[in-house]
Amino acid sequence: MTQIDPEAEVLNNTIKETHPVIFHLLSEKGKKAFFPRKGTIQQGNEAKGKDINATIGMAIEDDKTPMRLRTISDSVSLDPQAVFPYAPSYGIADLRKTWQNLIKEKNPSCKGRISLPVVTNGITHGLSVIGYLFIDPEEEIILPDLFWGNYRLIFEHPYNARFHHFNTFHGDGFDTAALRTVLSKKKGKQILLLNFPHNPTGYTPTNEIIEEIVTSILESAERGNEIVVFTDDAYFGLNYKEGIFKESIFSKLADLHENILVAKIDGATKEDYVWGFRVGFITYASKGISEEVCHALENKTAGRIRGNISNASHISQSLLLKALSSPDYQEEKSEKYRVLKARFDRVQDVLAKNEEKYSPFFSPLPNNSGYFMCVRLAQNLDPEAVRQILLQKYSTGVLVTKNLLRIAFSCVAERDIPGLFENIYNACKNHNKKEPG
Repeated sequence: MTQIDPEAEVLNNTIKETHPVIFHLLSEKGKKAFFPRKGTIQQGNEAKGKDINATIGMAIEDDKTPMRLRTISDSVSLDPQAVFPYAPSYGIADLRKTWQNLIKEKNPSCKGRISLPVVTNGITHGLSVIGYLFIDPEEEIILPDLFWGNYRLIFEHPYNARFHHFNTFHGDGFDTAALRTVLSKKKGKQILLLNFPHNPTGYTPTNEIIEEIVTSILESAERGNEIVVFTDDAYFGLNYKEGIFKESIFSKLADLHENILVAKIDGATKEDYVWGFRVGFITYASKGISEEVCHALENKTAGRIRGNISNASHISQSLLLKALSSPDYQEEKSEKYRVLKARFDRVQDVLAKNEEKYSPFFSPLPNNSGYFMCVRLAQNLDPEAVRQILLQKYSTGVLVTKNLLRIAFSCVAERDIPGLFENIYNACKNHNKKEPG
């Protein structure tokens, strides 16, 4: 077995001294993780500002600016220093602080200390980093039975995690009883993955249901279980109905109990419509967490990033920071939100007006937020066959997941939404000429 580096031991001791639960929740790899402060990085930092600095693994012009090709630099209006050098493995300091402030702003009920977010190469990478730090082989992740398929590639294959599913919906809301049952049966370390607004269904719990979810987690912690909760907040802020929870569930868990560590994985990808930027964040919180333990977790997270991708894109971080600092940012974001909400409202209107017509063939799952909604097909319909008919006969694309069709209304013009559902209806009829059962 690989020896634990002395630098990792220092971090482990810092965590164990004031918050041993967090140490217990770390995977064996997580316990070995650290960001190297000695060697190349230390020597490079000591050489900063010297007249001659021959330590950096970059090419530098004679005027000490980053070496660059004019065909690239002429396309970018940012300062070359904000584009071409390596970014820190932790992320740009000003962006991390800005994002932390935004988390507090958007989640006013969040109490207690939260760590300074560490920048990842998008949310998928953030989830993978979390998996490295907290999941040992054969450990179970508790999550709904409807989930983003990429979780398999992120957690199952690289970390040999196993999924323990619970029923997603009961009636028109989240199945809190199913979650409570799973948490009550599993003893010891628990890993829970929550994703709201939910992919694939586009569902966010109501304020009342959020409280039930939080109570279930609290009850488990009070029984002595040690719980790490991953909150995948990819679609944060895209809520279209009144009465649903407008904050991240992170805010309710951040200062809930000493036996709960919550890791918020979010980013600009969907929130700020920059899918190709690949800028995500990991932020930690737990009741009674100290600044030193936050730093230790940030250090381990940055260490994994350093040993995996080195650092996230500098230009993407700089562009995002510039946007977040712009006086026009909020209004531009509100404008795009209004477009998405209008599309959501049109979906609801079409489904309501045609409920009797569509119900023999498909019915919508609960949805109120995000980019997607799902319809469940009648039992006598094969979802893949319906999808193929949609492609070949109606020039319409949707995704199949289990016996559902996932519909990304986020990428469909409002005027095309009635036609989209008519095509689904006709494809269902075309698939099964018999009287639907």
